[in-house]
Amino acid sequence: MVDIQDKELLELEEDTLKGKYLTFSLGSEYFGIEIKHVIEIIGLQPITPVPELPDYIKGIINLRGRIIPVMDVRIRFKKPPMEYDDRTCIIVVEVKDISVGLIVDSVSEVLTLPEEDIVPPPELAKTGNRYIKAIGKVGDNIKLLLDCDKLLNDDETELLSEIQ
Repeated sequence: MVDIQDKELLELEEDTLKGKYLTFSLGSEYFGIEIKHVIEIIGLQPITPVPELPDYIKGIINLRGRIIPVMDVRIRFKKPPMEYDDRTCIIVVEVKDISVGLIVDSVSEVLTLPEEDIVPPPELAKTGNRYIKAIGKVGDNIKLLLDCDKLLNDDETELLSEIQ
C-alpha cells in the first residue's frame, strides 16, 4: 500500500515540475534546464583543481560536506572563457545519479513553458549539438533547452563518480 502512495506522490511531484525550466545565460544566449534536475543554486565558491580531468571540469567544491565536481558550461560548449564575476553562479544538478555543479554567467528565472511552445531542434543541430534537447519559444525570444543526461558521457560519469 505504501508503494502505491509513494508512486502517486512521485507522479504528482513530476506533474507539478512538468514544463518548468530554470533559465540561465552564457553571454547573450539563454538556456534552460528542467527544474527536476536542479538541486540548488549557489554563489561561486573556492574550487579545488583536480589533476587529469577534462579542461571544462574546473575541479571540486565542498558543499556542506559533500564533494561536488564543477563544470564550466562555457568551456563545455566551446565558448571563449570569461572572468567570473558577482553574477557568476553554480547550478547544482543531478545528472545520472551524480551531483554536478554547472558554472554559468548568471541565472535568470524559472519559466513554465507549455508543450506547444517547445519545438525540437533543427535537424542540423541534432548532429552538431548533442546537448540541446529542444527549443523553447518565449515571446520573441528563444531558450535552448538542455538535455542534462547528455552533459556527461559514460566515461565522464564514471570518472566523476570516483571523486565524489
